[in-house]
Amino acid sequence: MAAAQTDRVMRLIISFAALFLSVILLQLSNGGIAPLDALSGLASGFTAAEVGLLGSAHFVGFFIGCWWAPRLMGSIGHARAFAAFAAAGAIGILAHMLVVDPLAWAGMRIMSGLCVAGCYTVIEAWLQAKVTNATRGRTLGVYRLADMGASLCAQLLIGVLEPASYVSYNLLAILCCAALLPLTLTRVAQPATPVTPRLKPMMAIRLSPLAAAGVVTAGVTSAAFRMVGPVYGQEVGLRADQIALFLAAFVGGGAAAQYPIGWLADKFDRRWVLIWLSVAAILACGLTVALSTSGTVAVFSAAVVFGLTTFPIFSVSAAHANDFAAPEDAVELSSSLMFLFAFGAIASPVAVSALIGGYGPPAMFAFIALAHLALSIFGIWRMRTRRRAPRHTRYVYTPRTTFILGRLMGRTRGGADDPPR
Repeated sequence: MAAAQTDRVMRLIISFAALFLSVILLQLSNGGIAPLDALSGLASGFTAAEVGLLGSAHFVGFFIGCWWAPRLMGSIGHARAFAAFAAAGAIGILAHMLVVDPLAWAGMRIMSGLCVAGCYTVIEAWLQAKVTNATRGRTLGVYRLADMGASLCAQLLIGVLEPASYVSYNLLAILCCAALLPLTLTRVAQPATPVTPRLKPMMAIRLSPLAAAGVVTAGVTSAAFRMVGPVYGQEVGLRADQIALFLAAFVGGGAAAQYPIGWLADKFDRRWVLIWLSVAAILACGLTVALSTSGTVAVFSAAVVFGLTTFPIFSVSAAHANDFAAPEDAVELSSSLMFLFAFGAIASPVAVSALIGGYGPPAMFAFIALAHLALSIFGIWRMRTRRRAPRHTRYVYTPRTTFILGRLMGRTRGGADDPPR
């Protein structure tokens, strides 16, 4: 009996290892396509606005994938759904050098967004079906590490990938196809298909208007920087390898911020944490613009500070919204937050790229600073009109991946005593 139990544990570990390897390969492929597309588009004569259109198209596909993936998974199963979405992503990547046109590329980026959302939905559904309350925390920790580490490495890829090159896109397509192998070849039985979460876009707004505004602001900020950041980097004179470090510094700063901001969010009123994060983000925007001509070290340092101040806003907003939600509403609330994030992320790249084309590189950070100024003012107003949350759930770093993330998070938020005022 002990041998059988050990065998089950080993199968579970192997199953998770296969899922995490698929996450890493998928993130390397589709995380690298955004900066490569931006630089390739500029090299091919696209305007800044057309490059921004590609970023917005990605999030259109992402939203469609978040909504459609649970339904497809229920029809054909986990492995087949994953294969279908990965194939769509690989086709979208490979087709870039066949038709060099901004509208055609936008259609291809919809396919890449569809791939990311669909594949992550399958992975998170698989993890949710296999974890127990005893293993949930460690599993989520490794999942976040794999996702964040691969995202960091994906930004560095453009330092070695030549823009507008078939070879570069071919390498990313190979990585996307390779993501199929660990999950589809695992011998562990596929889990039962989870119930499709209901999409209630207004749920987060009803529970916490401030959290909803914070999530939209996070979408505006993250999409603008990651999708249009390469345009900004080229405009201020960075080489491709330096742009890679510029984007990686942002991700690294965001990763480093999770523990200290989580500690603050668990100890103090989360509305004040959001307000001061927004104030710090405004200062970081000004710092980034001021240091744009002060050398690469200064530019990279500013990107780290920008990541430190803006990256945790989604997780703090999600924690604040969960403070007002019943435990049984966690899944629907998660999907509502992701809908609002996608809304901000779809609108942001087009708007920012148009501003850069009309007013120059500093316009990107002026736009982001205005978004955070609005969030901080709204936060102060909400504090005057509503008492703090009746309870304090545990802060958890929340990846911005799928509508079913709330189910995977399970009881990791837990409940906590109301901290001192």
